[in-house]
Amino acid sequence: MLFAPASYADVKFVKPDFFNRNIRGVKATLNSQIKYANKNNFEKFISTYDTNYQNGDGYDLDIYSKLVKELWENYDNIKYGMKIKDISFNPDGTAVVKLTETSLADIPVTKKLSGVLKSEANSVYYMKKIDGKWKVTSDKINDEVTSMLYGDAINLDIKLSAPQEVTPGYEYTASLEFNPPKDTFAIASIAKDKVEYPQKQAKEVFRKLPDDHILERLFVANSEHANEYVIASIGLTKADIKDMSIKLSLTGFGYQIIRVNVVDELSKADAEEDSNVKK
Repeated sequence: MLFAPASYADVKFVKPDFFNRNIRGVKATLNSQIKYANKNNFEKFISTYDTNYQNGDGYDLDIYSKLVKELWENYDNIKYGMKIKDISFNPDGTAVVKLTETSLADIPVTKKLSGVLKSEANSVYYMKKIDGKWKVTSDKINDEVTSMLYGDAINLDIKLSAPQEVTPGYEYTASLEFNPPKDTFAIASIAKDKVEYPQKQAKEVFRKLPDDHILERLFVANSEHANEYVIASIGLTKADIKDMSIKLSLTGFGYQIIRVNVVDELSKADAEEDSNVKK
Protein backbone atom coordinates (compact mmCIF):
# COMPACT_ATOMS: atom_id res chain seq x y z
CA MET A 1 0.00 0.00 0.00
CA LEU A 2 2.86 2.35 0.77
CA PHE A 3 4.57 1.75 -2.59
CA ALA A 4 1.41 2.12 -4.70
CA PRO A 5 1.29 5.94 -4.76
CA ALA A 6 4.93 6.14 -5.82
CA SER A 7 4.39 3.68 -8.68
CA TYR A 8 1.31 5.57 -9.83
CA ALA A 9 3.21 8.83 -9.69
CA ASP A 10 5.97 7.40 -11.92
CA VAL A 11 3.43 6.34 -14.56
CA LYS A 12 1.78 9.74 -14.51
CA PHE A 13 5.17 11.40 -14.90
CA VAL A 14 6.38 9.30 -17.85
CA LYS A 15 3.22 9.42 -19.92
CA PRO A 16 2.93 13.21 -20.24
CA ASP A 17 6.65 13.43 -20.99
CA PHE A 18 6.29 10.89 -23.83
CA PHE A 19 3.41 12.78 -25.41
CA ASN A 20 4.93 16.22 -24.87
CA ARG A 21 8.21 15.16 -26.43
CA ASN A 22 6.51 13.67 -29.50
CA ILE A 23 4.08 16.56 -29.86
CA ARG A 24 7.05 18.91 -29.95
CA GLY A 25 8.69 16.69 -32.59
CA VAL A 26 5.58 16.61 -34.78
CA LYS A 27 5.14 20.38 -34.53
CA ALA A 28 8.82 20.93 -35.32
CA THR A 29 8.51 18.98 -38.58
CA LEU A 30 5.34 20.79 -39.65
CA ASN A 31 6.78 24.21 -38.75
CA SER A 32 9.85 23.32 -40.79
CA GLN A 33 7.62 22.54 -43.77
CA ILE A 34 6.12 26.02 -43.66
CA LYS A 35 9.54 27.64 -43.26
CA TYR A 36 11.04 25.71 -46.20
CA ALA A 37 7.95 26.27 -48.40
CA ASN A 38 8.03 30.03 -47.83
CA LYS A 39 11.69 30.05 -48.81
CA ASN A 40 11.08 27.75 -51.82
CA ASN A 41 13.72 25.40 -50.40
CA PHE A 42 12.63 22.35 -52.36
CA GLU A 43 15.18 19.82 -51.07
CA LYS A 44 14.58 20.67 -47.40
CA PHE A 45 10.83 20.72 -47.90
CA ILE A 46 10.70 17.28 -49.54
CA SER A 47 13.01 15.88 -46.83
CA THR A 48 10.12 16.21 -44.34
CA TYR A 49 8.28 13.45 -46.24
CA ASP A 50 8.84 9.70 -45.99
CA THR A 51 10.31 8.18 -49.17
CA ASN A 52 7.31 5.81 -49.25
CA TYR A 53 4.84 8.70 -49.00
CA GLN A 54 1.51 8.34 -50.80
CA ASN A 55 -1.39 10.74 -50.38
CA GLY A 56 -5.15 10.42 -50.58
CA ASP A 57 -5.15 11.23 -54.30
CA GLY A 58 -2.79 8.31 -55.00
CA TYR A 59 0.29 10.49 -55.64
CA ASP A 60 3.62 9.05 -54.52
CA LEU A 61 6.58 11.23 -53.52
CA ASP A 62 7.88 11.44 -57.09
CA ILE A 63 4.64 12.84 -58.50
CA TYR A 64 4.10 15.09 -55.50
CA SER A 65 7.64 16.46 -55.93
CA LYS A 66 6.92 17.28 -59.58
CA LEU A 67 3.74 19.11 -58.57
CA VAL A 68 5.60 21.21 -56.01
CA LYS A 69 8.36 22.08 -58.50
CA GLU A 70 5.86 23.09 -61.18
CA LEU A 71 3.89 25.23 -58.73
CA TRP A 72 6.96 27.06 -57.44
CA GLU A 73 8.26 27.62 -60.97
CA ASN A 74 5.01 29.41 -61.87
CA TYR A 75 4.37 31.12 -58.53
CA ASP A 76 7.52 31.79 -56.52
CA ASN A 77 5.96 34.29 -54.12
CA ILE A 78 3.32 32.17 -52.39
CA LYS A 79 3.06 32.69 -48.63
CA TYR A 80 2.04 29.56 -46.77
CA GLY A 81 0.36 29.23 -43.40
CA MET A 82 -0.72 26.35 -41.18
CA LYS A 83 -2.92 26.04 -38.10
CA ILE A 84 -2.68 22.77 -36.17
CA LYS A 85 -6.06 21.84 -34.71
CA ASP A 86 -5.37 18.44 -33.14
CA ILE A 87 -2.57 15.91 -32.66
CA SER A 88 -3.25 12.32 -31.57
CA PHE A 89 -1.15 9.17 -31.40
CA ASN A 90 -2.04 5.61 -32.37
CA PRO A 91 -0.96 2.58 -30.28
CA ASP A 92 1.79 1.86 -32.85
CA GLY A 93 3.32 5.29 -32.17
CA THR A 94 2.24 6.94 -35.43
CA ALA A 95 0.68 10.40 -35.28
CA VAL A 96 -2.51 11.83 -36.81
CA VAL A 97 -2.61 15.60 -37.24
CA LYS A 98 -5.66 17.65 -38.20
CA LEU A 99 -4.83 21.08 -39.58
CA THR A 100 -5.86 23.97 -41.79
CA GLU A 101 -3.48 25.01 -44.55
CA THR A 102 -3.55 28.36 -46.33
CA SER A 103 -1.69 30.01 -49.20
CA LEU A 104 -1.74 33.53 -50.62
CA ALA A 105 0.04 35.20 -53.52
CA ASP A 106 -0.18 38.23 -55.79
CA ILE A 107 -0.28 37.22 -59.46
CA PRO A 108 0.07 40.31 -61.66
CA VAL A 109 -0.80 39.96 -65.35
CA THR A 110 -0.31 43.51 -66.65
CA LYS A 111 0.24 46.92 -65.08
CA LYS A 112 -3.51 47.55 -65.23
CA LEU A 113 -4.70 44.05 -64.33
CA SER A 114 -3.44 42.28 -61.22
CA GLY A 115 -4.60 39.10 -59.55
CA VAL A 116 -4.67 37.25 -56.25
CA LEU A 117 -4.30 33.55 -55.51
CA LYS A 118 -5.91 32.21 -52.32
CA SER A 119 -6.27 28.69 -51.05
CA GLU A 120 -7.53 27.03 -47.87
CA ALA A 121 -7.74 23.33 -47.08
CA ASN A 122 -8.66 21.24 -44.08
CA SER A 123 -6.33 18.27 -44.09
CA VAL A 124 -5.24 15.24 -42.10
CA TYR A 125 -1.54 14.33 -41.94
CA TYR A 126 -0.27 10.88 -40.99
CA MET A 127 3.24 10.85 -39.54
CA LYS A 128 5.77 8.50 -38.00
CA LYS A 129 9.21 8.81 -36.47
CA ILE A 130 11.96 7.65 -38.83
CA ASP A 131 15.58 7.67 -37.64
CA GLY A 132 14.60 9.94 -34.79
CA LYS A 133 12.71 12.49 -36.95
CA TRP A 134 8.99 12.81 -37.56
CA LYS A 135 8.06 12.58 -41.24
CA VAL A 136 4.84 12.73 -43.23
CA THR A 137 3.89 9.28 -44.57
CA SER A 138 0.52 10.22 -46.05
CA ASP A 139 -2.13 12.92 -46.02
CA LYS A 140 -5.64 13.55 -47.25
CA ILE A 141 -7.60 16.72 -47.92
CA ASN A 142 -11.11 16.75 -46.52
CA ASP A 143 -12.17 20.01 -48.16
CA GLU A 144 -10.38 22.61 -50.25
CA VAL A 145 -11.14 25.95 -51.90
CA THR A 146 -8.72 27.65 -54.28
CA SER A 147 -9.35 30.88 -56.17
CA MET A 148 -7.36 32.82 -58.77
CA LEU A 149 -9.11 36.12 -59.41
CA TYR A 150 -8.08 39.12 -61.50
CA GLY A 151 -9.26 42.71 -61.85
CA ASP A 152 -12.83 43.40 -60.74
CA ALA A 153 -13.34 39.69 -59.99
CA ILE A 154 -11.09 40.02 -56.90
CA ASN A 155 -13.85 41.75 -54.95
CA LEU A 156 -16.61 39.29 -55.88
CA ASP A 157 -18.30 37.27 -53.15
CA ILE A 158 -18.22 33.95 -54.99
CA LYS A 159 -20.17 30.99 -53.64
CA LEU A 160 -19.26 27.72 -55.38
CA SER A 161 -20.80 24.67 -53.77
CA ALA A 162 -20.89 20.90 -54.29
CA PRO A 163 -21.00 17.86 -51.98
CA GLN A 164 -17.82 17.29 -49.98
CA GLU A 165 -18.08 13.54 -50.61
CA VAL A 166 -19.81 11.42 -53.25
CA THR A 167 -19.79 7.75 -54.17
CA PRO A 168 -18.72 6.48 -57.64
CA GLY A 169 -21.42 7.01 -60.28
CA TYR A 170 -23.38 9.36 -58.01
CA GLU A 171 -25.21 12.31 -59.58
CA TYR A 172 -24.55 15.59 -57.84
CA THR A 173 -25.23 19.26 -58.43
CA ALA A 174 -22.65 22.04 -58.38
CA SER A 175 -23.84 25.64 -58.12
CA LEU A 176 -22.15 29.01 -58.59
CA GLU A 177 -23.51 32.30 -57.28
CA PHE A 178 -22.13 35.84 -57.34
CA ASN A 179 -23.38 39.38 -57.89
CA PRO A 180 -21.48 41.08 -60.73
CA PRO A 181 -20.55 44.76 -60.44
CA LYS A 182 -23.03 47.34 -61.72
CA ASP A 183 -23.22 47.81 -65.51
CA THR A 184 -21.13 44.68 -66.05
CA PHE A 185 -21.90 41.76 -68.35
CA ALA A 186 -20.95 38.48 -66.67
CA ILE A 187 -20.39 35.05 -68.17
CA ALA A 188 -19.50 31.89 -66.27
CA SER A 189 -19.04 28.16 -66.57
CA ILE A 190 -18.91 25.19 -64.22
CA ALA A 191 -16.82 22.15 -65.14
CA LYS A 192 -15.35 19.18 -63.31
CA ASP A 193 -12.36 16.95 -63.75
CA LYS A 194 -10.56 14.15 -61.98
CA VAL A 195 -7.63 14.90 -59.68
CA GLU A 196 -4.82 13.37 -61.68
CA TYR A 197 -1.30 14.01 -62.92
CA PRO A 198 -0.73 15.52 -65.37
CA GLN A 199 -3.92 17.54 -64.83
CA LYS A 200 -6.13 17.82 -67.91
CA GLN A 201 -7.84 21.03 -68.96
CA ALA A 202 -11.51 20.89 -68.02
CA LYS A 203 -13.99 21.55 -70.85
CA GLU A 204 -15.61 24.93 -70.34
CA VAL A 205 -19.00 25.98 -71.69
CA PHE A 206 -19.57 29.65 -70.90
CA ARG A 207 -23.07 30.97 -70.38
CA LYS A 208 -24.51 34.36 -69.54
CA LEU A 209 -25.03 34.55 -65.79
CA PRO A 210 -28.81 34.17 -65.20
CA ASP A 211 -30.82 37.06 -63.77
CA ASP A 212 -30.92 35.38 -60.35
CA HIS A 213 -27.08 35.23 -60.46
CA ILE A 214 -27.07 31.45 -59.92
CA LEU A 215 -25.59 28.93 -62.34
CA GLU A 216 -25.97 25.16 -61.80
CA ARG A 217 -24.73 21.97 -63.43
CA LEU A 218 -25.40 18.31 -62.86
CA PHE A 219 -22.41 15.95 -62.80
CA VAL A 220 -21.89 12.23 -62.44
CA ALA A 221 -18.95 11.17 -60.26
CA ASN A 222 -16.38 9.01 -62.01
CA SER A 223 -16.36 5.26 -61.40
CA GLU A 224 -12.57 5.08 -61.07
CA HIS A 225 -12.53 6.18 -57.41
CA ALA A 226 -10.52 9.28 -58.37
CA ASN A 227 -11.22 12.47 -56.44
CA GLU A 228 -12.58 15.38 -58.45
CA TYR A 229 -12.29 19.13 -58.83
CA VAL A 230 -15.28 21.35 -59.59
CA ILE A 231 -14.03 24.43 -61.45
CA ALA A 232 -15.95 27.68 -61.89
CA SER A 233 -14.69 30.16 -64.49
CA ILE A 234 -15.86 33.78 -64.53
CA GLY A 235 -15.55 36.62 -67.04
CA LEU A 236 -16.56 40.27 -66.55
CA THR A 237 -16.86 42.83 -69.35
CA LYS A 238 -18.09 46.40 -69.74
CA ALA A 239 -19.40 48.13 -72.84
CA ASP A 240 -17.98 51.51 -73.86
CA ILE A 241 -20.26 53.27 -76.33
CA LYS A 242 -18.66 56.09 -78.31
CA ASP A 243 -19.50 57.59 -81.69
CA MET A 244 -22.17 54.93 -82.32
CA SER A 245 -19.65 52.12 -81.82
CA ILE A 246 -19.51 49.60 -78.98
CA LYS A 247 -16.25 48.46 -77.49
CA LEU A 248 -16.19 45.62 -74.97
CA SER A 249 -13.37 45.60 -72.45
CA LEU A 250 -12.41 42.81 -70.07
CA THR A 251 -12.56 44.14 -66.51
CA GLY A 252 -12.09 40.93 -64.58
CA PHE A 253 -11.86 37.18 -64.78
CA GLY A 254 -10.89 34.24 -62.63
CA TYR A 255 -11.40 30.75 -61.36
CA GLN A 256 -12.57 29.09 -58.19
CA ILE A 257 -11.92 25.41 -57.54
CA ILE A 258 -13.36 23.13 -54.87
CA ARG A 259 -12.70 19.49 -54.11
CA VAL A 260 -15.19 16.62 -54.22
CA ASN A 261 -13.80 13.40 -52.72
CA VAL A 262 -15.02 10.17 -54.29
CA VAL A 263 -15.36 7.53 -51.57
CA ASP A 264 -16.78 4.03 -51.20
CA GLU A 265 -18.96 5.05 -48.29
CA LEU A 266 -20.11 8.49 -47.21
CA SER A 267 -19.18 9.78 -43.78
CA LYS A 268 -22.06 9.99 -41.30
CA ALA A 269 -22.49 13.76 -41.72
CA ASP A 270 -22.52 13.58 -45.53
CA ALA A 271 -24.86 10.59 -45.52
CA GLU A 272 -27.35 12.48 -43.34
CA GLU A 273 -27.12 15.57 -45.54
CA ASP A 274 -27.62 13.47 -48.67
CA SER A 275 -30.64 11.80 -47.10
CA ASN A 276 -32.16 15.18 -46.24
CA VAL A 277 -31.64 16.44 -49.79
CA LYS A 278 -33.34 13.38 -51.28
CA LYS A 279 -36.29 13.81 -48.93
